[in-house]
Amino acid sequence: MKLLLVLGSDESSDIITKSIKPLGFELLRYRQVLKAMDNIDEINPTAIIISARDFPRHWKTFVQFVRSERSKENCPVILLVGSHFSTEESSKAFYLGVSGLVDEALHNPAEVERLQNILSRYVPVSEKRKYPRLYVESWHRFGFLVTDPVNRAIITGDVKTISIGGLSFFPSSSSMMKDITLDMELHECSLRAGDAILSPVCRLVRTGRIVSMEFIAMPRKEMRILEQYLENLPMLEPAEKTSL
Repeated sequence: MKLLLVLGSDESSDIITKSIKPLGFELLRYRQVLKAMDNIDEINPTAIIISARDFPRHWKTFVQFVRSERSKENCPVILLVGSHFSTEESSKAFYLGVSGLVDEALHNPAEVERLQNILSRYVPVSEKRKYPRLYVESWHRFGFLVTDPVNRAIITGDVKTISIGGLSFFPSSSSMMKDITLDMELHECSLRAGDAILSPVCRLVRTGRIVSMEFIAMPRKEMRILEQYLENLPMLEPAEKTSL
C-alpha cells in the first residue's frame, strides 16, 4: 500500500512517518503539488494526505485532479488543516471529495489517532500487516503490563489485538502513557499468553486511546510459546468458552 504525502512541513512528515508507517504503508513524499500531480499515475497511491496550510492556493485543484480519476473508495484524500480553516472551506473540501479533515497539530495524540482512524475506515490496514493479528475476545487468556521507565509505575490495560509481531492495548488510564513517547523502547514488559508469562522488549509504534507495541526482542523459547499459543487458540476456543 502506498501513501502519498504532499507536505511542505518536515515536522508533519516526521510525525506521520512514525505513526502511520507501522500500519503497513509505503510512504512517498512530495514538497510540490505540481510534481505530485505529474507522478500520481506512476505512484498509484492507496491514499493521500495533503496540507491545506502548506498549499492554501493549490489543495482544491489537487483534490479535483485526484477525483477526476479516483473515487473516495479507491483513494481517500485526507486534508491537514490549521486552526483558521473556516466552516465554509470545510464544506468545500467535502464537496470536492475530501475523505476527512485532521488538525495540522499532529503533536496531539488525539489528532494522530483521528488520522489513523480515517485511514482504517477506507483502507483495510489490519489485513496488510506483516503478521496476521488476532482480535482478542474477553475469554482469551492474554494480559499485558509494562513498567514506566520514568516513574516506575506499572501500566496495565486490556489487550485488543495480538500477533507474533506485536500487540495493541487499551490502557486502564490514558494518563498512564504520558511519559512514553513514540519509538521508545520498553524493556520491562510482561505478556501473558495462556499459562505462560513472557518478557518481550517492546517499542511504542502508535499512540491514542488504543496504543500499539511492536515486539523488538523476545527469547527464542518464549517466541515459540507465543507462536504455538496463537496457532492452537482456534482449537481451544470451544473448551475455554465452556469453562467460563
